[in-house]
Amino acid sequence: MAFGQGNQSAAATTKKELETLRGLFRYATEQGLMLRDPSKGIKCPRVRNKPPAVPTREQFQAIVATIRADAQGKGDGGANFVELLAFSGMRLGEARALRWRAVNFSAGVFTITGGERGTKNHEQRTIPLSDDLRALLDSMKRDRDATAPGALIVRTTSARKCIATACRKLDFPNFHHHSLRHYFATCAIESGVDVPTVARWAGHKDGGALLVRTCAHLQQAHSKEQMKRVNFKPCLDSNPVPLVSRWKG
Repeated sequence: MAFGQGNQSAAATTKKELETLRGLFRYATEQGLMLRDPSKGIKCPRVRNKPPAVPTREQFQAIVATIRADAQGKGDGGANFVELLAFSGMRLGEARALRWRAVNFSAGVFTITGGERGTKNHEQRTIPLSDDLRALLDSMKRDRDATAPGALIVRTTSARKCIATACRKLDFPNFHHHSLRHYFATCAIESGVDVPTVARWAGHKDGGALLVRTCAHLQQAHSKEQMKRVNFKPCLDSNPVPLVSRWKG
């Protein structure tokens, strides 16, 4: 079997399958069922991480508008789901499981539990309501006959088809559910929120290391604006702090 050939998606799949096989073979050899691990001579394919597909703010607005304009009158549910993902940064399963009792409008926060399966890291997290998310939830409550505390906020399990249809109509890249999670992180960071805070909102426990690796896609225009803030001239205050003490590595 030739490993490491084909596209990166195939390489990633092969790597996972090889790791699974190695676990089985390791168990078999430990139990005396096999003399040796036949996978030891197989090299694991190298997987190069691609920048995630993330819509711009203009693309996102166009996608939502296109979904809401669905001729069959089913667009509002899909568009609400898309905005919920984009304005909260939740994973798909977390958004599906969100119930009205998890939203505290008076305190301005909502709690992500992940439902019966829990979150990916098995920890609940409470994060602030953004103005956009609050407005979306307020609108959804007004349009519902019943919003009991135990009721699910979204009644659909996927927005994949409506996103794909909108992207096709608009001739956009093939965005998906996880693109909206990246969109949340991108907008937050571009708005000046520090990476560790965004990481906590997203449910990462690495302090932001993953976000730093995946946010190389930040818009070039934003990057140029940030460079304008960099100052190479001497400080004007009377007792400037030496550069070496400001940044020790």
